[in-house]
Amino acid sequence: MKKGNTTIALAQLPVEKGAVAENLATHLTYIQHAARLGADVVVFPELSLTGYELELLEQLAMPKSAETLSTLSAAAVAHNIVVIAGCPLLNESSKPHIGAVICFPSGKRDFYVKQHLHEGEDVYCLAGNESYQFTVNDTRIALAICADFAHPTHAEVATAQQADVYIASALISEAGYEPDAQLLAAMAKRHQFPVLLANHISNTGGWQTCGKSGGWNTAGELAVAANGTEPSLVLCNVQQGILSGGAEEA
Repeated sequence: MKKGNTTIALAQLPVEKGAVAENLATHLTYIQHAARLGADVVVFPELSLTGYELELLEQLAMPKSAETLSTLSAAAVAHNIVVIAGCPLLNESSKPHIGAVICFPSGKRDFYVKQHLHEGEDVYCLAGNESYQFTVNDTRIALAICADFAHPTHAEVATAQQADVYIASALISEAGYEPDAQLLAAMAKRHQFPVLLANHISNTGGWQTCGKSGGWNTAGELAVAANGTEPSLVLCNVQQGILSGGAEEA
């Protein structure tokens, strides 16, 4: 398994309900900051461009050619960084998806769709059925969106596909953090890859989120973490499978 030296920035940022233009502007600021700090990848939480607003999903769902996503792609090219942002994706034939856009410095754009929905999400959206990985600096990265990581098969597929790092973009509340952290820690230990979490800090979708974005090493220990709900970039350096780093104020 190839393992390079890769720095992944986890973005903890304030998000406004349904305010795509304002949220995009905040994303662009964080992308620029992450690039300046030397990150190879910057990852935003679940539905970061819109907030976790299920009732607005259909209204805000974006086609893959959306101008907002083109703007993110241009930022990835300009700053030579991979950008992963959360967005509702238009589905012509049915309900929208909870998705992520992955913008590369080459101008290439990929998409991942959440495979495992939380209870109640199926009223508003449709699950995906394909796992997603990409490679940066010989580091193979698997993506998850929130409830994906609660299903053991998701990480098992990532391992089978030789992932070196597993990243979850999520929405986690204060009450949900401890059980979710235990799941993520156990996953890192079981599969022997660092597991990273990008979480919200805003009140979104009726949830007061708790931040605490960070990463667990292969011993299942929390090795890198944000200071609670402070707006920040959590820099996670992965070298030969070893996780280190720290939080930077945004």
